[in-house]
Formats: sequence, C-alpha cells, structure tokens
Amino acid sequence: MRQISRHLTTLIAAVGVAASLCVLAPTASSTPLPAPVEAPALLPTQDPFYEPPRGYEKRAPGAILRTRQVGLGWRGTDVPITATQILYRSTNNSGGPTSTVTTVISPPGVGPGAPRRLVSYHSFYDALGSQCDPSYTLRGGNMSERPIDLALITGLMAAGYTVAVPDYEGRGLRWTIARESGYAALDGVRAALTQLRAPARTPIALYGYSGGSVPTGFGAELAPAYSPELNIIGAAAGGIPVDPAHNLGYINGKPEWTGVIPALMAVYAETYDIDLAGYLSPKGERILRQVAGECIEQFADEYPGLTDRQLLRPEVGGVLDVPGVRQAISKNVMGTLGTPRVPMMLGVGNSDGIGDGVMVAADVAGLARSYRSRGVPTTFTEYRGQTHTAAFIPWSIEALAFVNDRFAGR
Repeated sequence: MRQISRHLTTLIAAVGVAASLCVLAPTASSTPLPAPVEAPALLPTQDPFYEPPRGYEKRAPGAILRTRQVGLGWRGTDVPITATQILYRSTNNSGGPTSTVTTVISPPGVGPGAPRRLVSYHSFYDALGSQCDPSYTLRGGNMSERPIDLALITGLMAAGYTVAVPDYEGRGLRWTIARESGYAALDGVRAALTQLRAPARTPIALYGYSGGSVPTGFGAELAPAYSPELNIIGAAAGGIPVDPAHNLGYINGKPEWTGVIPALMAVYAETYDIDLAGYLSPKGERILRQVAGECIEQFADEYPGLTDRQLLRPEVGGVLDVPGVRQAISKNVMGTLGTPRVPMMLGVGNSDGIGDGVMVAADVAGLARSYRSRGVPTTFTEYRGQTHTAAFIPWSIEALAFVNDRFAGR
C-alpha cells in the first residue's frame, strides 16, 4: 500500500484537489480556523474523548455520546478546514453495543439545518493500531500516513458534499470484519445527520476503496434491515476483498501483500476467539508479534514470499485448517449479508489475468452478477493491466462521476 504514494501527484490532479483548495480557502462565511495543526498528543487508545460514558449501552445505535471541534492537517501543515468529531454508539460483530468516532467535514458556509448531500467516505486504513485511525491521522497524527484521504475528501467537498469519515474498524480494530464495519459506517451517518440537524431525507452515498470497500459494500447490504430510514442513494466500492479465503490463496508466496496474512490471522483470532497459539510455528509467533499494532503501510510488503503454512506448525497445514477459521471467514463474504436497495458501482484491477495483485477480479465480477440477478442496478469495471494501487486512480475518477450522477438523480 505504500506504493500509493508514488501515484499521489497523478491522483491529486485526477480529483481536482488544486481547484478544491481554492474553493475551500477561508471566506467571510467560513468557520474560523484553528491554530496551525500539531500532531495530536494522545493516541486514540489514550485519549479520553474515545472512552464512552457510563450507560451508553442503553442508547440507540447512532446516538451521539460526545463531540469536539478539531483542525485537520498533514505532516504539521494545517489545512483550511475544521471538522466535528463525534463519538457515537454502534453495534459490534456479535450484536452488542460498542462505540467509535466519525469526523464530519462540511463545505464552507453550509450551516446547521441546511440541505446537505452527504458522502460517507471510508479510508483504506487497514489497522492493527489506533494510530492508524482516520480520526487521528486526519488531525495530523501518524504523520507518514493518509495524504490521499485529505486529497479525496477535499475533492468531495469542492463538489459541494459534506463528508463523514468513520473509524469503521471500531475500538477493537476489526479490519475486514463485515458486520462491525457496516454497522459503524451506517451509525456514523446517523450521528452525522443528527449533529448537522440535517433533514430526514438527506441523500447519502457510501464510498470506499480496498479496505474502505468493506464498510461500503457491507453497509449497503445491511442498510435495508439495520438502518432503513437512511436515504442512501448509491454505493461506490473498488478493489474489493469479496471472499477472504480466495484472497489468501491468491497472495500466498507472492513478493508483495503477504504481510496481510499474519495481520488478518491476528484479527480473526481476536474477533472470533480462535486459539492460534497452539498452531503457530516459531516463525509465525515472531511475525505475529512484529505486525501487532502496525498500520498496513508497515506490514503489507515486509515479508516477500511468505505463505500461511510457514506461519504454522508443519502438521497443521494451512490457516484454513485451523479449527474455526473457515467458519469465521464464511461470515465475511460480500454478497451474503443482504441485498442492497441502491445502485452499486464496483471496480477492480486485473494485472495478471487473475486480479490486481491482492483482489480477485472474478470474485468482484461475480459479486456484480449476483447483485444484478437480485435486481440491483450495478456498474462493474475491470481495469485491465492495472495493479491494486494503480487501479485506484481510474476507479476514483469513475466513482466520483457515479456519485455525482446519483446525487443528480441519474
């Protein structure tokens, strides 16, 4: 994922961030700007703002628990934007209460109660540590990360959209876990609408690439039953991990992306209470310790040629042979949690005839066919010759056009 930085200049041009910065320059109607941004002193795990108040469990999903105003920035450079951060009640993977944070950013001059067009933007933060959370990185924390988030958010704001950026992996950092990610995205929208005093039928789009496609796709699938009151008008998802078991087989032993194998083993073990300790090889124990607490930029490409079998004792076989793993993965296959009631835009690269290096093109094409067979208007694009990183650029252009069309009623 660190390769994305090589394409940043092209991406910024593609989404028109230069123009958006002009649009967002301070005006008489803009929110007063804070002092120059400094990296937050406290990580989310240390910051009292993230701790839910006593009795929050009794509140409804999406209820606001706490708010604050923050400035945004990157590497010590402030951006002429202020935001509201909201701690809100949500639902965890097992259906119990939890809480997380969304960062809500409004175009200048758009006040409370005004008509809105809201985009729930889902960062590809793929995290094992709270320093990766968008609510932290957007404020200038973890200074090597997330310039692209600011670029895309600024572009969306220049188009007139209010943007909500949820920490959709939650306090437990449940990376790729379907229900928790989808619930967090939908409840973040609920909290944002309440804070903005936005009209009940405010149109909403879901938007995310790579890890961000998880809350986008599953959010669209879960919304009809979980949040039927939300007026979601479309969802754009790219670089989609449709079936994690297929992704595992695809990246095993590759020169890139193999660091996601131990990272996801750790996430699934924690989320589904799978006891990995008795199955890990000495190498597996060492690598799982190394990736603990890291962001995907640190671990994705650190273990070229790694396979899941190397992480396990010889008699175990592969990670899918560990008791409980297949069952856990089956709960996180996109297309299985519900039928979206809104148009979908799906995209994926295909650089080697199979996929984009980490996502399987046939899986995404199959998801599009499944949605269409259920009556869901679905656009699917395969970016031929494009890797996961490179496909992000044409996908982001197409996704913005899709979002614009949906808000225009097309």
